[in-house]
Amino acid sequence: MIDLNDLGNEIKNARNQRKLAREKLAKLSGVSRARIEALENGRISDMGFKRVLTLMNVVGLDFQLTTFNNKRPTLEDIMEEEDAARLGR
Repeated sequence: MIDLNDLGNEIKNARNQRKLAREKLAKLSGVSRARIEALENGRISDMGFKRVLTLMNVVGLDFQLTTFNNKRPTLEDIMEEEDAARLGR
């Protein structure tokens, strides 16, 4: 599972790949340069979701939700097991 420190690192990497200065990112996103620096260096414990998404969008990152099932079988897994058992595999 990704945390705020991981997101900060990804934002920093994407910003550097685009050769985008923190000052420019701050201007484009409306998030202060100091907050961006703290996020990128893991020195921030909380930042609003909307701000994080804005930073991600400016540096070209996308956000994707996936289902977290904690290693429990999915319906598809169960159906495949039943099919395999029925076919004698």
